Amino acid sequence: MAGVRLPLPFTTRMTVVQLAGDDLFLHSPIAFNAELARQLSSMGRVRHLVSPNQFHYAHIGEWSRAFPDAITWASPHARQRARTRGIEVQFKRDLSAQVSCEWQNEIDQTTIPGGIFGEFVFFHKESSTLILTDTIINFELDKLAQPWRFATRMTGMYYPHGRIFFGMRLPLLLQKRKSKAAVERILSWRPERIIISHGRCFESNAGAVLQRLFASLQ
Repeated sequence: MAGVRLPLPFTTRMTVVQLAGDDLFLHSPIAFNAELARQLSSMGRVRHLVSPNQFHYAHIGEWSRAFPDAITWASPHARQRARTRGIEVQFKRDLSAQVSCEWQNEIDQTTIPGGIFGEFVFFHKESSTLILTDTIINFELDKLAQPWRFATRMTGMYYPHGRIFFGMRLPLLLQKRKSKAAVERILSWRPERIIISHGRCFESNAGAVLQRLFASLQ
C-alpha cells in the first residue's frame, strides 16, 4: 500500500467451486503449486480464475500459464494494479454487475461497496455458501505472533466473532444506500455458511452472523 511493504503474518484462502461439467471456479487463486494443480485437475477442468477485488489477483498469471485455456476474470482496477506492480497477468474478461452465463445456474453474485476495498460477493446455491474476500476478517489469535496479535485484538477482527474489515467500515457507511441493498440481497440468499479469505470461516448460522455484522446498515 502506497509503496509500503509489511510482512503481514496471515495467509489467504482460495475457494474452489465445482461447476456443471466438472468445470472449476477458482476464487482468489493463491500461489501456484504443482501438487495442488494436479489434485484440482483430477477433480475437473480449471476453467475460471477470478479476481474478486483489486487486491486478490497476484497469482492468477501463474495459474493461467499452467492452464492456458482458463478464463481469467478481472475485478475493477485489477489490471491497473498489475501493470503498476509489474505482475504478469493477462485478463480475458471483466466481472460485471450481471452474473456471468458461465456460472449463473450455480453461482449468484453481487458487489459490496467498500471504497478501494469493494469486492464481488458470490453465493454457491447448492451448498448455500457465501464466498467473501476481505469484507469480514476472523483471525485466530493463537496463530498470530506479537505485535500482530495485539494489533488484531484492537481491531476486533478475530475469532470467534470476527468483524467487517476496518478499511471498509467508513466507505460502507458513506455509501449506505448501496451497502444496504447489497446486504439485503445477500440475506435474501439465506446462506448457511460463509467462506472468507482471511481467518476462520463461519460453518453455520451465517444469517445471524451477517445480521450482527451489518446491523448498522439495515
